[in-house]
Order: sequence, then structure tokens, then C-alpha cells
Amino acid sequence: MPTSNTIPLAVLVDWLHRFRDAVVTQRDWLTELDSAIGDADHGANMARGMTAAVEKVEQTAPQTADELFKTVGMTLVSTVGGASGPLYGTFFLRIGATLGVVTDVEPSALAAGLRAGLEGIVARGKAEAGDKTLFDAIAPALDALGAALADGKSPAEATAAAAAAAAAGRDATIDLVARKGRASYLGERSAGHMDPGSASATLLFETLAAAVAG
Repeated sequence: MPTSNTIPLAVLVDWLHRFRDAVVTQRDWLTELDSAIGDADHGANMARGMTAAVEKVEQTAPQTADELFKTVGMTLVSTVGGASGPLYGTFFLRIGATLGVVTDVEPSALAAGLRAGLEGIVARGKAEAGDKTLFDAIAPALDALGAALADGKSPAEATAAAAAAAAAGRDATIDLVARKGRASYLGERSAGHMDPGSASATLLFETLAAAVAG
């Protein structure tokens, strides 16, 4: 991280590479989670989508934050089936639109971009807290990120707090009864299983923290 505390585009690119690596490495685990309450395709979908997205980034070498996240978002929408592509694609598209034509991102701007991404997920999937979806990991992560930045924490400290909050939200989905998506068809039987979307969303914030920490 530079001493200015801004987050350079290269760190954001590194984040996406790390997220790609994480979902590829954890593909079988994500699929196992999804096999219990979904279509057993979340791991494969995320690995395929992020692999394609990073390849597109490497081919096009975006020069600004909006170009970077638009590239990722559009690639996910076009290559991933099920709910994952539209939801994560919308998430990244909203981030890019919010950050705009910049190469160095202020931490508060990144937080705003991530918040806009969550709002995009809500608009598309109608998820709320407690529905047993990726919302249950992302929302607490953003609350923790905002609180840490408001307290004057560094970007590394703030993103680490976000990752920890995402993991706690992910773990809390185990006891929830799903109210959205394929898992909701199981009713009470969905309890006792971790939501796969919240698991991949936690990887998203853990890799962000790792990239920011350098």
C-alpha cells in the first residue's frame, strides 16, 4: 500500500486475481455446500466466471477503475449461469460505475462502490438480512468496513475487519432457514447448512484484505 492511503488500480487488479485463485482452489468446497441446498454448481460457476473475467482483464488491460470492474461484471454476466453470474456481475458493474474514471481509489470511495454493488444485488435478487444468501456476508462486511474507516483505521485494518465480519455472517447462515433461491424450496431442511453464496462472498472480502495488505 502507498503511504497516501489510496488504493492503486494495481491492487484492485491483484484483488481480482486473488479472488479468482480462491474460488478455483475452493471450487469443490463451494460445490459441496451448494449440493446440500442448491444446484451443486456454485463452485464450478464461480471458478469458470472469475477465470474468464481475469483472462479478459489480462487481455484488455483496463486503465481505470470503471473499465476494470465493467470488464469483470460483463464477463460474469455473459459466462456464468444460474444466479451467480447476474448477481456478482451486477455487483462489479455497480462498483465500476460508482468509482468512475480513476486509477487511485480513496478507501471511502471503495466502500461506497462496494455498497452500491450490494444495492445492485438487492435490486436484482430482492435479498434481505436473514434470507440465507450472500447478502448475509456482504452487508456486515460493509458495515464493519465503514465503521473502521470512520474510526480512522487504515485500509488494511478496515478491509481485515470487513473480512472478519463477512466470515461471521457466513457462519451465521448455517442456522438460518432459506427464504430466497433454490434453497428456499427446502424450507426448514435448509437449516444446518452454510449458504454457498455467503461462502464465496467471504472469499471476496478475504482476498480484498489480502490484496490491500500486500
